[in-house]
This record gives sequence, structure tokens and C-alpha cells, in this order.
Amino acid sequence: MKVADLRYERYEIEKAEKLFNECIASIENANSAEQALAAHDRALDVKSSFDTMGSLANARYTLDTQNEFYDKEREYYDAAYPVMTELYNKLGKAMLSSRFADELKAAVSPSVFEKYKILAASSDPRIIDDKRKEGEVVAEYDKIMAEIMFEFDGREMPLPMLKGYLADDDRSVRKAACEALGRGLCAQSAKLDDIFDRLVHIRDGMAKKLGYENYVQLGYLNMERTDYDRAMVEKFRHSVEVDLLPRLVEIKREQAKRLGIDRLKFYDDEICFTDGEPRPKLDKDGIFAQAQKMYDEMSPEIGEFMRKMQRDEAFDVTPRKGKFGGGYCTNFEDYKQTFILANFNGSSGDIDVITHEFGHALAMDMAMRHGNRELFIGGCETAECHSMSMEFLAWPYMDKFFDNAQKYRYKHLMSALSFIPYGTIVDEFQHIVYTYPDMTPKERNEEYLKLEKKYRPYLDFDDIPYLCEGTRWQFQTHIYEAPFYYIDYCLAQTVALGFLVMSRKDYKQALGRYLDFCGAGGTVPFGELCKRAGLVSPFEAGALQKIAQSAPSILKELE
Repeated sequence: MKVADLRYERYEIEKAEKLFNECIASIENANSAEQALAAHDRALDVKSSFDTMGSLANARYTLDTQNEFYDKEREYYDAAYPVMTELYNKLGKAMLSSRFADELKAAVSPSVFEKYKILAASSDPRIIDDKRKEGEVVAEYDKIMAEIMFEFDGREMPLPMLKGYLADDDRSVRKAACEALGRGLCAQSAKLDDIFDRLVHIRDGMAKKLGYENYVQLGYLNMERTDYDRAMVEKFRHSVEVDLLPRLVEIKREQAKRLGIDRLKFYDDEICFTDGEPRPKLDKDGIFAQAQKMYDEMSPEIGEFMRKMQRDEAFDVTPRKGKFGGGYCTNFEDYKQTFILANFNGSSGDIDVITHEFGHALAMDMAMRHGNRELFIGGCETAECHSMSMEFLAWPYMDKFFDNAQKYRYKHLMSALSFIPYGTIVDEFQHIVYTYPDMTPKERNEEYLKLEKKYRPYLDFDDIPYLCEGTRWQFQTHIYEAPFYYIDYCLAQTVALGFLVMSRKDYKQALGRYLDFCGAGGTVPFGELCKRAGLVSPFEAGALQKIAQSAPSILKELE
């Protein structure tokens, strides 16, 4: 079936609650592990159907945030999801306390039982209403960002379209686009500050209700991290500062020199060439046709999945007013279907969409067909490895999309290296914000600017309206929607760069290990996945040193 034809019907939370409670009672009264396991599986079927309809409603809302029907449906699921989380929590507690717990643990996976323990520590009936409020406020932010129009070049345009001009070859155009961005955000500043302030206090309140000092601890539990903690993340951030940043500063100095400017501005960061940035030589249809050829050549299995995605019309990449401005990949479990939303803007980022988001979809498809339903594709850091690594594994095929593929590869690697410090800023900013939840908007902006100077000393926001005040973070959707997610991109980028180095030595081996990495999904902890793939974990000493040593030589070769 085509994605647009997938049948939607609201899954009433009262129905889910009744069925879940029946299953939980069956587990508690079971006379054998087999009976308990059967009840557990029935409960998962209920959750799968609920999640499928919730995901479908949200996808159709993001395709058109002005659609009143799906706006209401999204609101319904935002209110219902906290109840489903608590039902699943009760299921986990019943499994943990069952007299057949050891047998059940062996049957469903020890990792699932770890998930139950984490959920028990992060979910509670006392915070259901708070979670509902959180979802409502996040929806306010999403709606503003989807509907806000920016005045530029005599026209009004949505943020994704404006972002395309931030990579324009003409520096004056980039500067003007950045100024338009600042003016547009400034007009919404009171709303954006108010929304974030409410989110911070709602989240802080939830944490304190559960007995935590602040939301940082609860945020980590919500991310379901099992094999790394706050101290290890802090160690990684320190490694970014001392191992990667010194070499990156040199690379950025060379970039500024090549561009003929004294100092990189915010709108120069992504620019690598004076004779024009790499842009796809194809229109949307041409990009998808060549993507199919690329994946066919890469692997018959991958090619067939891409063919299915296109046959099912499981991509929506055209920007338009009212459409969600970011990009994502999601799945509809009951239909065994994945879906990708993005916003093409004519930049090289369009190619990143059909590699990055497709990497997510490929891993989701593997998990739906062969994986553990409760562990699915693993934690966010693991999921981002699937996407970011596919970007680099697509390198040998970039001639299909660009007249000068070397320029794309150079820019892509530069972007990957530049991203790690930025992602680190976002992560440390959130740690500060949730440690000191009563900071004023001005104080938050000041802290953000300090972090920019710490991790991106080669860049400045001077003379850019509004953004010069330290407000760049306001259009980073993860900060509002998914606290503490962003460092996972940095961890995954480190892994992806490892796959790049491996693929340059033995492409077939690297692709095989990547597919094994994806196929394992969440059944294997992140650190163990890295080890199995023959990669150094981002948390190991020297991981970023190796990248800092190898990346410049690759850049030189591409140059």
C-alpha cells in the first residue's frame, strides 16, 4: 500500500487501558512462564497498534500542520501517550515481579528487563498530567516553527527554504539570509522564550516529584541509556575540546584563508569553496532515480528496500507552507512501513537526506522484520549511527549526483568534523539549563554564547540581528522537543567517521559490518556494537585523537 492510503483510525486509550490491564492481570496470575509470556505478547500487540496510529496521525499532521483533523488527533495522542507509557511501565513491573521472572527474562532478553527497570525509575502516575502539558507546549513550538514565514529577497518563505540561502555561493546573499533569519526569530522571541521557560519548569517539576535533584537525571533515564552515563558524556565533551578542537581550529583557519576572509562568520561555516559549493546536478526525480541505482549497486537487499520505499511513496521531500520544517524518519509498526519527511532546497543536503534518513529507514525495516519489538533499533546514539554511517558509505557513488563529487566529499567531511563541536555545545547548554532551571532568557543566551566561544572559537555571530545575542539554539528543534538527545549525534558521528576510515581500506568489509550493526538493533549495547564492528567506542581514550589525525589527510587527498 502507498503511505497515503494507509488506513487511520484513532486507537482509543480507554480500549488500550482495558486490554493492557487484562494482560497484566494474566501475568500476575499465570501458572507458567508460557502463560505469562503469551499475555506479555498480547499487550505488545496492543501497544504496537496504538503506536502505529499515533505515528500515522503525527506524520499526517507534520505534512500539513494546518490540517484541523490531524491537529486534533495529534493532540489526542499527546495526551494519551503518557497513559500508555504508564501502562507499559505496569507491564514491566509485572514481568519483573513475576515468580517466573528468570524464565521470562531469558525469553524476552535481559536488555528488555533493563529497560523495564529504567522505565520504573522514570515513569509514575504522578507525572502523567505533566507529560501531557509537556506535549502540548512542544506542539506550540512545532506549530510556530512550521508556520513562521521569513521575509527575504522580496518574498515570504518558510525556514527550510530560507536555510537553502545560508549556503549560497554569494556571501552577501548568505549574510542577508542570516539577517532575515534573525529578524524573523526576533519577532517571535517572546513566544519562543516563554515556551522554553515553561518546558524547563515542567520537566524540572517532574524530576523533583520523582525525587531527583533536577531534570538531568530524569532526562538520562528518559533516553534509556544503559551502558554510559553523565560522567562518560562529560569525558567525551572534554575530549572534543582537547583532542579534536585544536586540529579543527587549524582546519577552519585554512578554510577562512581559502575563502579570502579574516574570520568565519556564522553564515560562512558551511562554505568550503570560492568557486561554488557542490550542488546536485539533478532535480528531485533525478535524485531518486540515481539513488535507486546507487542502492542496487551497493547491495541487492538495500536496493530492493529502496525500491519498496519508492513504490510505497514513502518519501515527502517538497517544502511548502504549513509543512513541518525539519526532517525525520518514522515507522508504522502494524503496517511494517517506514516513512521519511524532509525538505529539499537544492543544496547538497538533499543528498544527505536520501542517505541519512534512508539509513534510519533501513535499520527500522530490519528491526520490524527480524528484531525484538521492545528493543527495536536501540538507543538514539545507535540509531544515529545507522544514518550517519550510511552517508559515508554512499561516498563511492556520489558521481551519480554531482558534477564534481570530490567537492561534495570534501564538504561532507568538513561538515561532519564541524558538527561535533556544535552538537557538544547543544548538549552542555542543556545540562546547564536543567541544572539551573530558574535562569532568565537573557542568562540562558549568555551561557550559550560562552559555549560558542569555548567550542567554536573560530566562529562569530557579530552584527547578525538577534542571533548575536546568543539565540542560535532557538531553531534547534531537539532542544525543545528531545532533551539530551543531541549528544547522540556526536557519538554517532564519531562512529560514522570510523566506518569511513574502514571503508577506504576495505569497502565490502565495512558495508558488511555496517549491515550487521544495523541488524543487531537494540539487542546489543552501544559499546559492544562498536567493538563487534571493529570500531573504537567514542568513550574510549584516544577515539577523537584518531579522527583528528586521520581526517586532515583525507581532506588533503580530496583537495
